[in-house]
Amino acid sequence: MNQIIKIALTLFLVCMTISCKVKGLKDHYEAYFPIGVAVNPDHFDNVEESKLIRSQFNSMTPENVMKMGPIHPKENEYNWEPADKVIAFAEQNNMKVRGHALIWHNQTPDWFFITEKGDEVSKEILLDRMKKHITAVVSRYKGKIYAWDVVNEAVPDTTTNVYRESKFYKIIGPEFIAKAFEYAHEADPDALLFYNDYDTEKKSKRDKILFLVKDLIEKKVPIHGVGLQAHWSIFEPTKEELETSIKLFSDLGLQVQITELDVSVHPKVNEPIKEKFKGQNVFTAEMENQQIEKYKMIFDVLRKNSKVISGVTFWNLSDKTTWLDKFPVEGRKDYPLLFDQNLKPKKVYDTVIDF
Repeated sequence: MNQIIKIALTLFLVCMTISCKVKGLKDHYEAYFPIGVAVNPDHFDNVEESKLIRSQFNSMTPENVMKMGPIHPKENEYNWEPADKVIAFAEQNNMKVRGHALIWHNQTPDWFFITEKGDEVSKEILLDRMKKHITAVVSRYKGKIYAWDVVNEAVPDTTTNVYRESKFYKIIGPEFIAKAFEYAHEADPDALLFYNDYDTEKKSKRDKILFLVKDLIEKKVPIHGVGLQAHWSIFEPTKEELETSIKLFSDLGLQVQITELDVSVHPKVNEPIKEKFKGQNVFTAEMENQQIEKYKMIFDVLRKNSKVISGVTFWNLSDKTTWLDKFPVEGRKDYPLLFDQNLKPKKVYDTVIDF
């Protein structure tokens, strides 16, 4: 018995002083794909949040600070500091970084589309502004960001139109997408370039995205992958829908990444709801069980397809703060992630790592 106690004590001391550590998500999935998280610079100022990021993830995506509005608020003004902070944290902790997002119809500053007189810009001027913006941002982080969401959400949810009626589309036409990829590739030929969108599992929208990326491939535009945003819920998608999407995009020779993963406990809606939430914000046992089953299905499929999936990123760190808290219903709390409001692993966390 004394010998057993001595061995146990020795092992304990070794763990405390040398090599033993709790495995994070990144460690459990080391043989499959990088595990990322969407971050904001404020995370790094919080001791517990920064610790959780370091222990669980090996990749990061800046949630907002590299979008066009925050990083390029005026024509001759760039706000580099918040984005630089993300890069610095990643470099200090040997983490990969995905850039998000170079061209998006939302969070684009008004100046981008108008002249000094307030008139709508010409196609030539808008293309020139796109090129200058993309070149400046991608060049600054060349070699530090391994992949970019080049164009985000260029396909509409409804109507039979392939392309969203954004200002980029109305002024330039569909070629703005190809041009964005070309400008990004010129600025950093080594970066992986992705088209990124949501509802990629719904056939009606998936078919339009397939048309878009096939068109880019046929025109020899430098595109390397498709990002499935994965803003899902306990009600969707089905296993068959997810498997079909992964196969259809990977069969084109493209990488597939899960870029913005969360699983809402409420039915998914893509547009804001005007009425404020009047119910009780409670994470029920039924919600928890459904979320566990959905995450189990998702990661079973992702592991099975790990040869074509080159990254999985959760959209936000914990239930403490998630964009779904205010979307689509103001005042409604959501619980879409693996860590609770106190940064502790939920039961669903065990489901994801137990395989």
